[in-house]
Amino acid sequence: MLILLPDGRIHKISLGSVNKSFREAPLTATILAALVPEELNYEITVIDESIQKVPLNQKFDIVAISIITGTTKRGYELAEHYKKKGSIVILGGVHVTLLPNEAASHADSIVVGFAERTWPQLLRDIEKDCIQPVYKDTEQYFHNIPIPRRDLQKNAGYMVPNVISATRGCKNSCDFCAVPAAGFGWQTRPLDEVINEIKHIPAKKIVFNDVSMGEDMIYFKNLLKALVPLNKKWGGLVSTKVFYDNEIPKLLKDSGCTYLLIGFESLNNYSLNRINKGFNNYDNYISIIQILNKIKVILMGCFIFGFEEDSVDVFKRTLDFVQDHKINIPRYAIYTPYPGTSSYKRLKGEGRLLHENWEYYDTQHVVFKPKLMTPQQLDKGFIWTYKNTFTLNSSFKRTLNAGKNFLLTFAGNQAYRIYLKRLFNEKNRIYNVT
Repeated sequence: MLILLPDGRIHKISLGSVNKSFREAPLTATILAALVPEELNYEITVIDESIQKVPLNQKFDIVAISIITGTTKRGYELAEHYKKKGSIVILGGVHVTLLPNEAASHADSIVVGFAERTWPQLLRDIEKDCIQPVYKDTEQYFHNIPIPRRDLQKNAGYMVPNVISATRGCKNSCDFCAVPAAGFGWQTRPLDEVINEIKHIPAKKIVFNDVSMGEDMIYFKNLLKALVPLNKKWGGLVSTKVFYDNEIPKLLKDSGCTYLLIGFESLNNYSLNRINKGFNNYDNYISIIQILNKIKVILMGCFIFGFEEDSVDVFKRTLDFVQDHKINIPRYAIYTPYPGTSSYKRLKGEGRLLHENWEYYDTQHVVFKPKLMTPQQLDKGFIWTYKNTFTLNSSFKRTLNAGKNFLLTFAGNQAYRIYLKRLFNEKNRIYNVT
């Protein structure tokens, strides 16, 4: 059996034949491997094409491919390749959940939603020769999750190979996000399961892959308290909402938090309200940055370009904010209307989508007509901001205040410089503009 993640292209660097992902190791493939029923006695190969070569010449009885919107084209190509070799091909992932009818035409069977219960059933059905075209679990289920098969992943390919999941989904409804569009809801994993899994990881550093791990503040604070005696260093993604609680800074520090990724998205409160992210407030950003500086937590601050209120001056204003307030590792994205989201429905209804070539729906390419600038101006401004953010001088000034985290933070900035050279050398940045 082959469990395959197609290449997502973004947030990785290539040095010769060596590929390194900026991101943490994905859990999808290793969890699927752990869910394979033992009695089937399958030999399992896990491949993440972002950092490994796909064994195209090898024959597998079963090939399971998990796709997000930006990897759809490549995922479908791989599905057709292995079908021609006689493999039973299964497709799953967020994009399949968003557009199941599209995905079904490329596979023998698809998995819609989460697969903790449907995936083992699908495999048993294959053995009985009664595989169904669609498997979907309509109930929320986030307990008794097996420990991922980390022994099957290429640990050296990731900045952080040891990944944990404590919560699932999100309580918010940001109009560009595929999580609410896919109907994932919100769930917390039993705390004892989370802590038990962490105890089984010998490494000092871990990362939580949760979309927004602080949505349930009682659960979040209990998790942080439970982390304290484990003496781990960890990172994750939270919203600005968690800083409304005065206990959080000390708990973050005591629990070993090393970095946090926060989606600030915009410096315009009107834009934030329009995209259903009104809990963000520009007036609070500086205090949040100061809190993280004080407790020596690296800040990865994320900003999106292309909102309805964004004109060409948004790029310099954002860059000035990032530099003035020394956001350690900034990340920029282009507003991307993923299929099924309210932004997609709105922009498609207004005739503002440039195309539906999904491989460009990766937050790094313009796929729609902005309101106050041209697609070319949006792309040019995006590139300009990234280039001016990650000069040696700018990176040094923003990371100097990181204290003991200076080397790690500065190295992260330089990794982005290498990545950007590849990204911005693309010849066809905007596809099929009419």
